[in-house]
Amino acid sequence: MVFHSLIRTFVTSKGIKTMKATDQTIQQAERALRKVTEKFPPQEEATQLTDLHIRVNQETGELLVFDDDDKELTRCVIEQWIENKEDSFYQDVTNILRIVLNKQKDMIEGMSILKPYSFVLEDEDRENIAELYVVDDDTVIIDEELMAGLGKDLDDFLTNLLKD
Repeated sequence: MVFHSLIRTFVTSKGIKTMKATDQTIQQAERALRKVTEKFPPQEEATQLTDLHIRVNQETGELLVFDDDDKELTRCVIEQWIENKEDSFYQDVTNILRIVLNKQKDMIEGMSILKPYSFVLEDEDRENIAELYVVDDDTVIIDEELMAGLGKDLDDFLTNLLKD
């Protein structure tokens, strides 16, 4: 229960006030992702090269996970997401899934998939919304807020470097 309260606090502290994750939403997302990890047990040799595509449908509340070959690995309906019309829906879902993925870090990083691989959030039209989690020994995804303004800083640095 403390973890679930933490998620709600995290989501609202990020300025997202439209959708607070319920305990049931967290449990359903955790269960769906656990089913995916069970399809790639760590004791098997990593031979498959794939990313994992999480598709969320704002109308039906469905959360589906596919591999690169568009093979469905699991699906569930998250009741809180059914007919959710909030403009921040995908940002809310992104935050919730990142926290759930991070909570299951050990299982996710132990999956028998060749590294690097990632979990990518897509909408129902298969449009990429966000890279949720990257599994690689040398790569780390940094929160967007920590990276705010980095592009401008790099441009300014390059401009100053080329002047000299």
